[in-house]
Amino acid sequence: MNGRRILLAVSGGIAAYKVPELVRALDRAGCTVRCALTEAATRFVSPLVLQTLTREPVRLDLLDPGEEGQIGHIDLADQADAVVVAPATAHVLARMATGLADDLVTTLLLATRAPVLVAPAMNVNMWEHPATRANVATLAARGVHFVGPDAGALACGWEGAGRMAEPEAIAAALALLLGPASLAGERVVVTAGGTREPIDAVRAIVNRSSGKMGFALAAEAARRGADVVLVAGPTALPTPAGVRRVDVETALEMREAVRAELSPASVVVMAAAVADFRPAARIPGKLKKEDLPEDAGLELALVRNPDILAELARERGARVVVGFAAESEDVIPAARRKLARKGCDLLVANDVSRSDAGFESDQNAVALLAPDGDVEELPLLPKREVAVRIWDRIEKLLGARRA
Repeated sequence: MNGRRILLAVSGGIAAYKVPELVRALDRAGCTVRCALTEAATRFVSPLVLQTLTREPVRLDLLDPGEEGQIGHIDLADQADAVVVAPATAHVLARMATGLADDLVTTLLLATRAPVLVAPAMNVNMWEHPATRANVATLAARGVHFVGPDAGALACGWEGAGRMAEPEAIAAALALLLGPASLAGERVVVTAGGTREPIDAVRAIVNRSSGKMGFALAAEAARRGADVVLVAGPTALPTPAGVRRVDVETALEMREAVRAELSPASVVVMAAAVADFRPAARIPGKLKKEDLPEDAGLELALVRNPDILAELARERGARVVVGFAAESEDVIPAARRKLARKGCDLLVANDVSRSDAGFESDQNAVALLAPDGDVEELPLLPKREVAVRIWDRIEKLLGARRA
């Protein structure tokens, strides 16, 4: 969103205390932010704070002589690449739905032709009231976009839906809204994280994969307009905006979940670290040390898990299938051999012996290998930037295949 001009309209609700952090999130994303506040909003968040954070004047009054010489509110509406209403109270939603323009914020919302993203915040009973639901439906039918509200403890003491979405979630939803749409109409399946193969009721065979690379790939595909399904192994990572998530535990469950989503998919990215083996039989209950002879070891019989990537590559048809290779030595030669065995369209190889990249890190240094022998080595980058480079390459593959 670098260089995007965002108009942030703030209404009078307790959730306005989150607005400075929202400004900071948009600023980190490279946006230029201008703020317009209702009169009630000034009782919850200081205009001076927002002016300091945005480095731009804050607009409060529709009839401000200092701003309206050139019909400033129309300029604000025209210049915005997007308008974010956060928090959006029930009152503001009602005024938007009926087309009122009786203060600066509602006038801007009526005058803008930019996409509008609304983050509602109110008491749960107000959110669930038929009048509010009708107003939301009306606005959605007109093309207004919504993020949240979240459910949880509310400032009024009630529990339920009504909390304003967190600033990072609002910024992520805005990034989706302003994305390039280069993957619009594409169905994408991404796998992420490691699988967990149970030994008994409490123990399992696991690996160190955090899922961060796969989640970054899913987020970037969604930002480009794809319909994204993320099949995730056990992880506490939050679901990226605009992504439908399917949680699994074992390799067999991952295989089943991917196959269930495969039919309409044009791209499959197997970024998950799938266990090669699983215990031949799960031990019922918990295996206790005292049940074993003293100083006795424990032998596990393992069986091979299905090779999901190779299966998908064999059956890909017109799909683009991308695999990952985690190597600890001779990375490129080992990845070339894996690419030949798997038969996928692109293989992403990374050196998991590095302490500054790979598993559990926010950075990665990868090489992209193609079946024709081409190798593109990327420098150490944040995983979100690695995801951008990978999707750039996948889009070229999609274009070439269709041509």
